[in-house]
Formats: sequence, structure tokens, C-alpha cells
Amino acid sequence: MVHKANRPTVHDMRAIKARGQKISMLYVTTPEEAAAADAAGIDMLSIESRFFTPEMREAAGRCFVQVGLPFGPYGQLATAEDYLRAAFHFTAMGGDCFYCAASLDIQKALCDNHMPVVAHVGLIPSYITWTGWRAVGKTADEARAVYDHVKRLEAIGCFGAELEVVPDRLGAFLSQNTSMILLGMGAGPGADAQYLFAEDVLGCTDGHRPRHAKTYRNFAAEYARLQAERIAAFREFRADVNAGTYPEPQHNVAMQDAEFQAFMAAVGQ
Repeated sequence: MVHKANRPTVHDMRAIKARGQKISMLYVTTPEEAAAADAAGIDMLSIESRFFTPEMREAAGRCFVQVGLPFGPYGQLATAEDYLRAAFHFTAMGGDCFYCAASLDIQKALCDNHMPVVAHVGLIPSYITWTGWRAVGKTADEARAVYDHVKRLEAIGCFGAELEVVPDRLGAFLSQNTSMILLGMGAGPGADAQYLFAEDVLGCTDGHRPRHAKTYRNFAAEYARLQAERIAAFREFRADVNAGTYPEPQHNVAMQDAEFQAFMAAVGQ
């Protein structure tokens, strides 16, 4: 396990931005994905709290880990105290910063307690009932609203913000004009980080992928092949059972003839 003292800190991540170096970031859900990201040299991971365990932290190695604190009716967090308790819990487990899309007062409460907070601007999935699933900031008024949101988050002390589906020119301007680290997802090359979901990078599904996703492998085809092989193996097993060809002698536990005869005598057979 990588000792905490050897892992990147908020200070280190800010230094990356100051150097003008781009940050690579992935959303992962399994220890295997986390370990692969670490081995590949990915800078930053996003892991929802429901997936974040000591095993995940160990698998993530030197990656800087953002733990997602659930927001909305499916989560367990409602008040600032709830969020603080969760943040301290996951800090002890090795979380490096915390995604929080709750209200400004809750985000500020986390910041006031020295928790590194990553907020969300642009297209915010938990708010889409107000915006719909679309790019945000294509008009001057919307771009100004996104800018004002960034500045409010900066003022309360947020460490960063996910910047989702905004025009590339706006993404570059915002990143250049805030002290926060802006984690771009469909926000153009000027964002401080480029953030994708591992399932899109790996091509895990045949379903809809967002415009900004880039697929580097076709795991869906491999999963389909493995499922076909799984079905075939199960079918062969069932056929062996029905035909009496399984189990074979090598699958059975042997018993000496004398011992079996003594047992039969003991039970009156």
C-alpha cells in the first residue's frame, strides 16, 4: 500500500495547475479499475462513496481520490452535519477531496472545516429538471451565470469543480480565471483536467455515450464473448449431469474397501 505521505495532496494538485500541466481523471467503480488507473499513471480518480472502501483506496495507489458524497433522495445526506460526518469518515479511509453538489451553505460548511470540496458547474446532473440534458453556457447570459457560479464557489473556498458540457471557449476562460481546479467533462481542451468514465474509455456498454466520451477498447464485445462462453460451459455441465458423465472418478473421494465393509457391517448390511 502507498503510504499517505507519498500520495499527492491538494497542494500538489494545485501545483500541477500552476505549471499548466493537464490532469487526467477517471470515474471508476471497482478495485480492478482503480489499480489499472494507478498502474497507467492516471492523476485523479472519482469514486462514489458507495464504492469507496479501504480495498479501493489501496488499489488506487498514488492516485488522488475524489470521493463522491451522494446528493438527492437516493442518498443518506441532507444536512451540513450529515455531510461533515461523511467527509470525516471518508477522510479517515483515505479520501483526498469530496464531490458535493449540495447547496452553497453545505459546501461552505465543508470548506470551513478544511475539507477539500469539489463542486459542480455547467450541466449538473442532479439539477437537470431545471435545465434538461443539454450544453449549458452557449448564450452570453448562461455563460455569465456559469462564471458567477464559479466565482461564488471560489469565494466560499472550494478546491475545485466539475465543469460539465460547456462550450470549449468558456471552459478555457473559466479555467484561466479561477484559483479552483476545473475538472472538464465535455468542456474542451482548456479545462484543467480531462475527466471520463472508465466504462466509456473501455467501451463496456453498447448504449448511449456522451459526445465528449472517447472509447479506447471494446469491452462490450469481450463481455458478450465471455457470456456466450459462460452459457456454453453451463450447458455442457448440465448435459454431463443428465448423461451421468459427471462426476468422474477423479472428482470423487475414495474409501478403502475394508473401511467400507466395516461400515456396512456396523449398520447391519
